[in-house]
Amino acid sequence: MAEVTQPSRSSSVPHAGENFRIVSNVDALTIPARMKKDCVLFFSPETEDLAKEIVKNSNGNVILGKIKWGKFSDGFPDLFVDDAINIRNKHVAFLGSFHNPSVIFEQISVIYALPRLFVSSFTLVLPFFPTGTMERVENEGDVATAHTLARLLSHIPLSRGGPTSLVIFDIHALQERFYFGDSVLPLFESGVPLLLERLRMLPDRSNVTIAYPDEGAWKRFHYQFKADGFPEVVCTKVRDGSKRIVQLKEGKPEGRHVVIVDDLVQSGGTLIECRNLLASLGARHVSAFVTHGVFPNNSWSKFKPDLGDGSGVADGFKYFWLTDSCSNTVRDVRDRAPFEILSLAAPIASALQI
Repeated sequence: MAEVTQPSRSSSVPHAGENFRIVSNVDALTIPARMKKDCVLFFSPETEDLAKEIVKNSNGNVILGKIKWGKFSDGFPDLFVDDAINIRNKHVAFLGSFHNPSVIFEQISVIYALPRLFVSSFTLVLPFFPTGTMERVENEGDVATAHTLARLLSHIPLSRGGPTSLVIFDIHALQERFYFGDSVLPLFESGVPLLLERLRMLPDRSNVTIAYPDEGAWKRFHYQFKADGFPEVVCTKVRDGSKRIVQLKEGKPEGRHVVIVDDLVQSGGTLIECRNLLASLGARHVSAFVTHGVFPNNSWSKFKPDLGDGSGVADGFKYFWLTDSCSNTVRDVRDRAPFEILSLAAPIASALQI
């Protein structure tokens, strides 16, 4: 395969009716100067590091606001928005993290309050939509909590500028966009462009193959890799009695640096099974990318680095790329091989210009 080079902007634009699923992230460079806006960004305690990085990537268009997060003696939140009068007629955003059900109420309280402070517009940035994996009812009695959370967010009060803009990265199921009501404007962004930038920097980029752990991931992401011409491998899950095992559906991983792509990881069992399968089929290295590294119960510790000499996969991952959408995970895995953080700061800074 020829060396992978970054396509020109014109070559990456799909023709009418072709690659209709490709929607590029907001590009701040394409926004005219007269339309750019300054924004006051508030943030939850867990997202402070990411908020500071957003400011650094905003070319001076974003400044941080401050909220005092306290609790009364009975445990309920004691909240205060600093300098509330001076944010009137300004564009305001909130960077949230619903990583734990216990923090949702206090953050929803702030999210509902900010648009009512006479702000010009309000944007909620929720990089990870946590209930996205529970998006449908398969048995009578199942509760689709993805719909519940979407309903909560759909009732954010209007600001002076109208509906709230809601920025989410790689929501688990694309049909969840229809769960939101007309009083919010969802903007669905992706972490995959960050991966593409990183892959172009690899010394063995001409030997990279993209792998998908199931057909759902292939349908979701393969259009974004089309312009770069990476070969693909698709895995599938099949039943073997009471167990589900991963098998190769199509593609040739032998001798390749195979990068598994998915939207999120929790326990990591599927990714590890895929790695083992690809290694057994002769992959030279196996890496992985997920936008959201959830990793409950420190399950990230299952992922070991590939310390081989290049003659074959040595029981680990060459790289494990993830974004900083889950702040607690970032603190756990930073500077630990094979993990590498691809920050959402620049894409979020651009999205705040919408």
